[in-house]
Amino acid sequence: MTTPSLSGKVAVVAGATRGAGRGIARALGEAGAVVYCTGRSVTGKPSPYNRPETIDETAGMVTASGGTGIAIRVDHTVESEVEALFARVVRDHERLDVLVNSIAGEDPLIGSWGSFWKTDVSHGADAFRQSILSHLITAKHAAPAMIKKRRGLIVEVTEGDTVFGGGGNAISDVIKSSLKGFAARMAGELHSHRVAAVSITPGFLRSESMLQHFGVTEANWRDAGKKDKNFLESESPLFVGRAVAALAGDPKVLDRSGDVLSSWELAREYGFDDYDGRRPDWGVLFGKIAPSFGFVEPYRRHRAFLERMLRRMDQYLEIAEATMADRSKSASAGKSSRRK
Repeated sequence: MTTPSLSGKVAVVAGATRGAGRGIARALGEAGAVVYCTGRSVTGKPSPYNRPETIDETAGMVTASGGTGIAIRVDHTVESEVEALFARVVRDHERLDVLVNSIAGEDPLIGSWGSFWKTDVSHGADAFRQSILSHLITAKHAAPAMIKKRRGLIVEVTEGDTVFGGGGNAISDVIKSSLKGFAARMAGELHSHRVAAVSITPGFLRSESMLQHFGVTEANWRDAGKKDKNFLESESPLFVGRAVAALAGDPKVLDRSGDVLSSWELAREYGFDDYDGRRPDWGVLFGKIAPSFGFVEPYRRHRAFLERMLRRMDQYLEIAEATMADRSKSASAGKSSRRK
């Protein structure tokens, strides 16, 4: 694997405490970037999740990987704290090349699997605030620095590589779908400024909480395959991190702006592996196990919807392009008459 060179690049990974955020911060550091690792858990003061991981640890991992890790405690739902974060980044480096929004990806408020008519909505508003509004606040204050320099990449970490859904309950589906839509909206608004925005999903992520769930560590994670054989196709957080690093190092990343991407598809394209030399491909495995999860019929409906949407977009584009052509002809005729 050829590691992309991000030497001299400056990144902010919002939600770098654990999971995908930590893996992405490490991979950006591995490529030589300066990485600001933000979140609420610092040494001696954990977030409400009450887990042991901290952004201080993540920053140390970034530096050990070859980059420069900087830990800053930020509550991304507090706009003044986010504004101060990016003011500091620009003051210190006069640039911002990458923003990764990985905030609250495993927030317990999102809830567990279940039907929408059984959803516990008592913490729904808080979940949306932590997992959606925080992303908007963060991107809002990152974008101006990128627009000014006419370069940059914003990455929304989500779940699932389909348009809809991600996660096992209604609240999670709304959150993960919204992040994909938000990336697409940003892509449209930022394209003329030459700033890209994408959403990305890992596969079966071997996060710290998932390892704990199975009662294993990263050293013996394969033992969990005895409980769930699908876990043998899991990926470390560094794998999706390397996907983001590959995007950040791609001079043609603007061509992908608005896309819903996955770690496994990008691994096929860019040729990177997980830290252990494996190249897990959740996309291949998921097709095999989708029937057991009852996803086949929903996917058929999803596909039919996309086909209808494509026809609708073709119709709009046909009318719009004809309108532009008529306007161009009218403008040319007007110029010709004025010259006579």
